[in-house]
Amino acid sequence: MKKVIIIGAGPGGLTSGLILAKNGYDVRIYEKQNYVGGRNSEIKLGDYHFDMGPTFFLMKDYIEEIFKKVGLNLHDFIELQKIEPMYRLYFNENTIFYPYNDKEKMLKEIKRVFPGEENGYLKYLEKEQKKYERLIGCLQIPYSKISDFFKKQFIKALPFLDAHVSLYDVLGRYFNNEFLKLSFTFQAKYIGMSPFEAPGTFSIISYLEHAFGIYHIKGGLNKINHAMADIIKENNGKIYLNNGVKELIIENGEAKGILLENGEKDFADYVIINADFAHAMTHIVNKKDIQKYKKEKLDKKTYSCSTFMLYLGVNKVYDNIPHHSILFSGDYRKNVKEITTTLQLSDDPSIYVQNASITDDTLAPKGKSTIYILVPVPNNFSNIDWEKEKFKFREKVLDLVEKRGGFSDLRNHIEEKLMFTPKEWEEKIYVYKGATFNLGHNISQMLIFRPHNEFEEFKNCYLVGGGTHPGSGLPTIYESARISTDLILKRDKVK
Repeated sequence: MKKVIIIGAGPGGLTSGLILAKNGYDVRIYEKQNYVGGRNSEIKLGDYHFDMGPTFFLMKDYIEEIFKKVGLNLHDFIELQKIEPMYRLYFNENTIFYPYNDKEKMLKEIKRVFPGEENGYLKYLEKEQKKYERLIGCLQIPYSKISDFFKKQFIKALPFLDAHVSLYDVLGRYFNNEFLKLSFTFQAKYIGMSPFEAPGTFSIISYLEHAFGIYHIKGGLNKINHAMADIIKENNGKIYLNNGVKELIIENGEAKGILLENGEKDFADYVIINADFAHAMTHIVNKKDIQKYKKEKLDKKTYSCSTFMLYLGVNKVYDNIPHHSILFSGDYRKNVKEITTTLQLSDDPSIYVQNASITDDTLAPKGKSTIYILVPVPNNFSNIDWEKEKFKFREKVLDLVEKRGGFSDLRNHIEEKLMFTPKEWEEKIYVYKGATFNLGHNISQMLIFRPHNEFEEFKNCYLVGGGTHPGSGLPTIYESARISTDLILKRDKVK
């Protein structure tokens, strides 16, 4: 039985542990926090339950396949609820749009709000389906050398990459209305980027929503983490909470094990790093052992934006407001530029609000609600003084949520609250520079140009999570774990 040490019990680490434990490996996961899930963990405030980070499932077939791969049925462990309409998009008081996964409902909604654009939507579905079918294979194979660009999956995808144009420009092929283009490009925020800068490749993100729908897990997405952790333990895997890793042990260019913060050492045949990539390189890897990813080189890379978070338990149910709402800035281009380029706090930010209690009555006591608020903001390369700014910014956000979001008199109904700024993401969750979506997803940091699944710095070391291929976001994080563990299984001739 070969032994594997996994640093971090986030979604990537747990998925890796699940696959390897079910294949007979001795799995040991070391987690610095006192909970599993990383940025996908649960937050409890009194009787209220929140997801810390991701709030819905996209590409559920990815995680279904991983469970199937190890002889399990995902639906024996969690209950999925499809969300329709997928979200409410507020542009101004005269333009409020409700996109649907259902094609006929979507066409009617486009006709209601953006008459004359219906044919563009049909063209979008047709063209983006072909693009998705060609590109998806590129996300399912590892990239470790230039010759990987000659694999059939990449060759077939090449004419559809749209790497030379922006995401926003790709949507201009289908729609004329500015707001409608934004309705299919704001999803760049899922990877922490600007739709005006993100490669056109990422038009498949909105296509995935419109083609396959989005889902809520009853009790919160964090439930999948607990299911995985239980399965790992049932298969003799070990998860050590409150056990931070101080240093990766490297000998002759090979990862041999770990030195824990408590002074103990543990050794293994393989080490999988699931900690935030740049944090791991600058905090648990000795600088003498690393070449390509030294701090001075890491700081020259492009990183995603950060997020300002409010988790509110309120003694009211806003049953007239959908599960997901996005409140767009009055000047979205300016807002995005402030987040990604000029690195300043917006006077008029865009805001995401989850009102999950109208779908899931397990998150709050009867007659009460969980309100989750996320505001994209600059990462900590901005040097914003969050201790000085956070309360003023919180009030601005609450004003907008009450006025634009329709959450009337919200402040007076708050029973529990928690605020998270980029400072907390960096100092409490150990996210490098508070960049919650990890390394940026510009072309120069994708595929072979992203840190490799089989890590190029050391032998016997593998990466999972948003900092490696295929990238950030739950589906691709799950896929990173599948790719990395497949490399180990293939190496050991298991299956």
